[in-house]
Amino acid sequence: MVIKSPIKPNVRILLLGDRGVGKTSIILSLVSEEFPENVPTRAEEITIPADVTPEQVPTNIVDYSAVDQAEDVLNILIKGASVVCVVYAVDNEDSIDRISTYWLPLIKENSVEKCCPVVLVGNKIDLVDFSTIDGILPIMEDFPEIETCIECSAKTLKNISELFYYAQKAVLHPTSPIYSVEDTDLTETCKQALSRIFKICDMDCDGLLNDTELNNFQSRCFNAPLQPQVLDDVKSVLRKNLDDGVQNNCVTFKGFLYLHTLFIQRGRNETTWAVLRKFGYNEQLQISKEYLHPSLRVPSGCTTELSHRGQHFLTHLFERFDKDKDMSLSPTELEEMFSTCPTPAWPPDVSSLVPTNEKGWITYQGYICQWALITLLDLPKTFEYLAYLGYNIYENDSQVTAVQVTRERKVDLAKKQSTRNVYRCHVIGANGSGKSTFCRNFIKSSKEKYRKFDKRDTPEYVTNILQVYGQDKFLVLRDITVVNMSDPLQPDEVRCDVACLVYDVSHPKSFEYIARIYIKYFAESKIPVLVVGCKNDLETVKQEYMLQPTSFCEKYKLPPPQNFTSKVPNRDIYTKLATMACFPNIRESIGTMPADMPVWFKTGLSLAAITVFGFIVVRVINTPKIS
Repeated sequence: MVIKSPIKPNVRILLLGDRGVGKTSIILSLVSEEFPENVPTRAEEITIPADVTPEQVPTNIVDYSAVDQAEDVLNILIKGASVVCVVYAVDNEDSIDRISTYWLPLIKENSVEKCCPVVLVGNKIDLVDFSTIDGILPIMEDFPEIETCIECSAKTLKNISELFYYAQKAVLHPTSPIYSVEDTDLTETCKQALSRIFKICDMDCDGLLNDTELNNFQSRCFNAPLQPQVLDDVKSVLRKNLDDGVQNNCVTFKGFLYLHTLFIQRGRNETTWAVLRKFGYNEQLQISKEYLHPSLRVPSGCTTELSHRGQHFLTHLFERFDKDKDMSLSPTELEEMFSTCPTPAWPPDVSSLVPTNEKGWITYQGYICQWALITLLDLPKTFEYLAYLGYNIYENDSQVTAVQVTRERKVDLAKKQSTRNVYRCHVIGANGSGKSTFCRNFIKSSKEKYRKFDKRDTPEYVTNILQVYGQDKFLVLRDITVVNMSDPLQPDEVRCDVACLVYDVSHPKSFEYIARIYIKYFAESKIPVLVVGCKNDLETVKQEYMLQPTSFCEKYKLPPPQNFTSKVPNRDIYTKLATMACFPNIRESIGTMPADMPVWFKTGLSLAAITVFGFIVVRVINTPKIS
């Protein structure tokens, strides 16, 4: 089920008013369903169970008496109230005057953050043959916190139940956040919320809601589709009242707003509130924290990545906004995609982070990489943006289903194979070793000509997709910043799925740094390590260390050093890193393999052999016996 914005757990209704207006009689008449002959100075607090209230919310009714209670108690009662019913006697002009001169200012003075909603109650209509509503209207215009005014009679029980229904409604479906009585129009905040809702429901992004989109909207919000006749009636109302409410037999945004204005003007606030709450809005018309950030436990040693449902939703989202179908998002398309969000999920220029096209526009591959990166590093942000983009509505479920928690890394190590799809590779090397260039070339297309990078534009993370034995895997390279050679690595700089230790083949002192790093942090760990010699287009010099790179790798049973130059990048290195991350125990068997058989080829043959063997076993088991 979709996580819903929580409605108030209970409604606390406080009755105020001058002495003798009938506050206590109203409460007792509601409870006993008859007019009390003997009325005490104050009724005890009444609790009405949720199952007997129209909104299915437990309700407390509190009486106040100036005779029994001091003024400081009154202030406390107002601060604790969900809604205040100011009762006046329709046959008493003074009680009406004191609504605006005493009671409403007192309520406003004691309201904590925003003014408590107010319902005006004119009691004793059985004693007069006229209505006071016309005289009350100017007060309602001056005090926007007044939700409604109702006249009743405690003696004849007229409108007594309705009074408490409206009081409860003023709390659960308040008017002031969504509608301005003074302007006779929706509030700007409400229009902004409905604009986001309209865009989410506009599946074909044409600025209109067709019949299918309207039916989907209706089903999501009210669990039932619109009947064809009802749809026609809705459009007829719009055509009659607006010049541009319907276009091409579809509802425009202006028409969508008009329908909600009509609901509210006809006293059906609950309809608009049902829509708003379905899309995560609370009473302040802000998307609630519960809606944006559902709870998900991620044990130590586990990571988070997109599930099939999450990736399917984001793929569909990309296809919706890639209007020219060029498999990339232009700045305009990207802006439209994130128009339902407070800000874009990432900066406009991501060409230094993920794959982009020749114009610097994010491609589908880069788009999925970016989401994979965010989900790995900042899960709350993924949840938040999925909510903004409408995942909860399309999937009719919480964002939690868009993410999967991987198994612990120690289990991967025990099984000698990982089931993850997203892996971290930390690239470590001395300043000037070429590690930043190595990282940035990872997102360069194999068909792309040599790309010059701005040295000032050195991101911490770059992400791309690689194939490991026919399966797509995300590899996240993290460029570990080294300020001083003597600075120790932090635990989060060591903890990764595979480490890439980079040195400059043309600098005699470059290898020593990563050799010491390996011995100190990785020699005793189970993290696979690959040594990479950068700047291979330059002259290779002897390293001023006790062991040369090849001998060092042989001693510690590491794969032989890999050569890299940005002039002609060797992209196989990145695949090797991803493979090592997928099979973290691969280095344990390196020492026993023939020198002429690369470990990568050997592993591939082993996997293929296992697959074939499994297929043969299944065939044998499933072969029917010949009688």
